[in-house]
Amino acid sequence: MNYTNFIVKILSKPEKSSFENNISVTELIGKFFQFKTGDQNICKLSIWGNLAHDSIQYYNINDYLIIEGYVSLRKSIFEESEITTDIEISVFKIYPFSLNKLDLVKVNNELF
Repeated sequence: MNYTNFIVKILSKPEKSSFENNISVTELIGKFFQFKTGDQNICKLSIWGNLAHDSIQYYNINDYLIIEGYVSLRKSIFEESEITTDIEISVFKIYPFSLNKLDLVKVNNELF
C-alpha cells in the first residue's frame, strides 16, 4: 500500500556499498519537488541491486529523477552534511526527469 512515485532532486553524491553476498546498495539524499516552501521535504533514497550501479554512473547532484519505490519511516542521519530525516524510500525504478549535465560524445571530430 505504500508503493509511491515522486519527483526528487539529488542533493548529495551517491555512495555505493556492498553486503557479504554481493548485493549492492547506493544511498543518497533527495529533496521532494514541490512549490510550497518551509516544509520538511528531505528524504533518504536507498537504491538496490543493478540499479545501484547505474545510479552512480549516470546521475549527479542537482539532477531531477522520477522514482518508484516503497516509503518507510525511520530516522536517518547523514553526518557529512548534518542532515536528519524521517523518510526513507527504497527505490526500485528510476526515470531521468531533468539532468543538468549531458556527456558529450565525440564522433569524427564532431560533438554530439
